[in-house]
Amino acid sequence: MNKNRRAVLGSLAIGSAMLMGLTPAAHAATYPEHPINLIVSYGPGGGTDLVARMMAPFIQKYLGNGARIVVLNRPGAGGAIGFAEVARAPADGYTIGFVNTPNMLTIPIERKSTFDWKSFDLLGNVVDDPGAFTVLNSSPIKTLAELADYAKKNPGKVTVGTTGTGSDDHLAMLQFQKVSGTQLSHIPYKGAGEVRGAVASGEIMIGAINVGEALAYQKGGTPIRFLGQMGKTRSVILPDVPTFKEQGYDYELASLRGLAAPKGLPPEVRKQLVDAIAKTLADAEFQAKAAELFAPLRYLTPDDYSRELARGEAEFQALWKQMPWIDQ
Repeated sequence: MNKNRRAVLGSLAIGSAMLMGLTPAAHAATYPEHPINLIVSYGPGGGTDLVARMMAPFIQKYLGNGARIVVLNRPGAGGAIGFAEVARAPADGYTIGFVNTPNMLTIPIERKSTFDWKSFDLLGNVVDDPGAFTVLNSSPIKTLAELADYAKKNPGKVTVGTTGTGSDDHLAMLQFQKVSGTQLSHIPYKGAGEVRGAVASGEIMIGAINVGEALAYQKGGTPIRFLGQMGKTRSVILPDVPTFKEQGYDYELASLRGLAAPKGLPPEVRKQLVDAIAKTLADAEFQAKAAELFAPLRYLTPDDYSRELARGEAEFQALWKQMPWIDQ
């Protein structure tokens, strides 16, 4: 082998070694190199969808490198279709998604699934939205007590629309049945947008919709009003609506909506995503836009989010033993 040939081969070997030695940090320096899919496990027009589309430009800004986020709706099965898609995607930072409680916690409890909350790298919680019961403005029912009285006189005639079996809306309906001694009829939909439409058209009597979503629909012209909301206290965005507890129905239920990725992200890519989401939640412009959507923000770091999900999982496992909800 001549001297020049050895020199060329040596250079190639060094170059190859350098390429093979690229660290996650080196890869992260150019991340993202192509669009990131953000999966929403519910239909267009729901609270999660609206927040995702409003939030995407802020995450893009804080990721830098010309980041582009594409929001994809994957509704169905109470969120299971979308959650599963996120969980099984390559752990490369190019698929992230909203994971909503209680659905993300209750689905693996109630039936066999390909995911649980530990299947994800948590990136941070965004929203904490209490549940609520809504009716058409023209409904003669004005309070939860009137709802309970009507339901007792008309067993099974009160139809309640929810975002699916095991959702916070569905569990809220079951809890109301339990504490009020009534029998309601469950009508599952693929998202809050569909529930809103069903209430507005008179297809169902009660829309079990989270406070932020329902308030946005109301302000947008949907002729609905609140019977009550399920927060611990009255909501700052809905101060005139009493809690369920104030009306004698002692329970609370809300939906956490946070962002997650498939388990096993490269550490530096995960850090970039976590940092971008934290900066987004701290951004005054983002906060103002969230207020316009009536989205009750509650940022949780990945560690705090993990603790919250572990606590919620234990509570729903205990509830399942007392009140299995799959066939109700």
